[in-house]
Amino acid sequence: MLDSDKDPDQISNQFKAADHGLQKAHYLLLDEVFRKSLALKLVQVMNACSGNCQDAEKIEYIKEQFPKLELDELASNIKEITAIDKRLEVYNKKLI
Repeated sequence: MLDSDKDPDQISNQFKAADHGLQKAHYLLLDEVFRKSLALKLVQVMNACSGNCQDAEKIEYIKEQFPKLELDELASNIKEITAIDKRLEVYNKKLI
């Protein structure tokens, strides 16, 4: 485009549009991957907690909030549900 003497503003606008499209695709991909990961962990934790474990209320809260979570909230909830899963693993091993 520069070799064909295109308007620099037009070139800049095209690059900005392409960059915006890539950023949106990146965001959507991360959102999908994080959402799937959290959903799988939630199912695993709900199966391990019969409703009377120490984290039952927190699990239920995350489950209810799941559809409304933003990307940064998904990431922090994945960490939290992973910690709950580890606690449940230890707790359930003690029961055996």
